[in-house]
Amino acid sequence: MLASITPLGERARGNRWTTTAVLFIAASITAGAAVGAMLGLLGSLILAHVGIGWRLGLLAAALALGVVWELRRGTVPGPRRQVNERWLDHYRRWIYASGFGAQLGVGVVTIVVTSAVYGVWAAALASAHPAAGAAIGAAAGAMRGATLLAGARTTTPQQLVRLHEFLRSIQRPVRRCTLTAQLALVGAAAVVLVV
Repeated sequence: MLASITPLGERARGNRWTTTAVLFIAASITAGAAVGAMLGLLGSLILAHVGIGWRLGLLAAALALGVVWELRRGTVPGPRRQVNERWLDHYRRWIYASGFGAQLGVGVVTIVVTSAVYGVWAAALASAHPAAGAAIGAAAGAMRGATLLAGARTTTPQQLVRLHEFLRSIQRPVRRCTLTAQLALVGAAAVVLVV
């Protein structure tokens, strides 16, 4: 999908990439906020009488479990489907841009590549408040939607090939960085809980 929604691809479909990217990112933010709000509401119902320490512990446990799972299994549980790229040929721009963006913003309806996605939803749940959950989800949706910007300068087939090579080359370093960040958050939560 990242390689399909580039200035090169959008020009071939007769669309302006900037407009497509805005629709995509807005849908990703909106979907993330909606899921986050629902989880925050659920958290307010089931965790209302649980102190912040326990909720922080829940989040730390979810993040730690994700790191352990990834290191032991090498993959993350979740669906094995991608967005349907036939949408690009069958639907208008606002449908595929919004549809792809929303699926990315939800985070768990396509292939989940990092357990941090589950950590985000654990944070929204642990917030125990719909507005806080919405903010967490919107931030996650914005980050996931912004991945489309990696192809912002892809206007030729050669640049598309280089984009693919670049994305392949950063896969492992990004995974290590994500796992390290998760462990740092677990450590920070432990310090807060102990102090």
